Amino acid sequence: MKPIDLDHVLTVLSAASWSTDDQSRARVAGVLALTVYDGHTRDQGTSYLEHPLAVVTLLRAEIRVSHPETLILALLHDALEVAPESEALLVQHLGARFTARLRAMTADHRLEQRPKAVGDETSWRFKQAALPTEDLLVRLADRLHNLRDLAASPNVDRRRRFLQSLEDFYLPLADAGCGLSPHLAAMRALLHTEYVRHQQEVRP
Repeated sequence: MKPIDLDHVLTVLSAASWSTDDQSRARVAGVLALTVYDGHTRDQGTSYLEHPLAVVTLLRAEIRVSHPETLILALLHDALEVAPESEALLVQHLGARFTARLRAMTADHRLEQRPKAVGDETSWRFKQAALPTEDLLVRLADRLHNLRDLAASPNVDRRRRFLQSLEDFYLPLADAGCGLSPHLAAMRALLHTEYVRHQQEVRP
C-alpha cells in the first residue's frame, strides 16, 4: 500500500473546500497526525493512521459532517492515546482548548502512562458521557469504525470486551444523545444497524 502523505490526509479531510485559515490549520493538523501516529500500528497490523482517516471519511461521507474543526478532531482523536508525550506539541500548534478536547476523549491511564486500575472504567464512562455534542459524535464514529473492523482483530478477548462495552455503554449513550443533533441521530441509527449486522454475521 502506498504510504500515507500529507496530500492524502488533506484529501480525506476535503480541506481544499475550506477557508484559507481552515486550510492552514488542516495542514498543521495533518503534519501532526503523520508525526504522532508514525510507527504505531493497530492490533490488525495496519498503520494506525488508517483508523482516524477512516473515522474522518465515515463522518464526511455517511453523516455529512463538514465542519473543519470536528473533522480535525476526528483526525487526531487518538493522538494522546498512542502518544501522550505529544501533548505539548499539540498545545503548541493547535492550542490548549483543542488539546483539552483530546484529553477529555482519552482514558486517564493512557494520559498517565500507567496500567489500567480499578475505577478507571467508571471514570472513563463519566468522561465520555460528559462530552459535548461534536466530541461525542467523533467518539461514536470511532466506535462505529472499530465495530466494522472488529472481525479483523486477532485478539478474541478484545473483541469480547469491545462488544460488551458497546452493549452496556455506547449504544445507550448513542440512544441518549440522538436528540441533541441530526448528526447524532444519524450516527445512532448507523451504530445500531452495524451492531445488528455484526451479531447476525457471527451467529452460528
